[in-house]
Amino acid sequence: MAFILPNLSYRYDALEPYIDARTMEIHHKNHHGTYVKNLNAALEGHPDLAKKSIEELLTDLSRIPEKVRTAVRNNGGGHFNHSLFWTLMGPGGEREPIGEIAQRITEGYRSFDGFREEFKKAALGRFGSGWVWLVIEDKGKLAILSTPNQDSPIMEGNPRILLGLDVWEHAYYLKYQSRRAEYVDNWWSVVDWRAVAERYERLSKEASGASRSGRRAA
Repeated sequence: MAFILPNLSYRYDALEPYIDARTMEIHHKNHHGTYVKNLNAALEGHPDLAKKSIEELLTDLSRIPEKVRTAVRNNGGGHFNHSLFWTLMGPGGEREPIGEIAQRITEGYRSFDGFREEFKKAALGRFGSGWVWLVIEDKGKLAILSTPNQDSPIMEGNPRILLGLDVWEHAYYLKYQSRRAEYVDNWWSVVDWRAVAERYERLSKEASGASRSGRRAA
């Protein structure tokens, strides 16, 4: 079954003035749409791979035939990353952490401001194109990671991604030109922390359930 470009749950202009409507339209329809098109093209002739979820494809890239591995990595990664990115933003959402994720951020980074400072450092420190992530690591610890191009933590064995920021220039150049720092600062105004909190709760429960199953099996 072919992968499809997901619809947004908000209008292209809904994140104004922080992310402009034209950037959102080009980013979603053109960039993300092209990743989906190229991923489907790469999987033609590989019906066994086409049946897999995007998570299954990216979790073990070593099993992807070498002839299409790079195309799956780049375009599948772009599809996965953007599909998550859109869902963690929105108009009218919670603009600061809530629930247990708020507590974990305070424990790990002293405060929300401290967390944003570390996240911004990672975003500005990413040379060229890539992403910055907040993930749950072993024993429930939070970590800020940065990956190049369309790579993501799921390719490195960690699917517990809570938040991701696209720092490719196409994500901000029409409005911010080379001012990546300003884009990062303004992006916090559209992050929906309720969505992040829900992901944290779900992923924590899944990790806890897997841990208990492992102990029973042992």
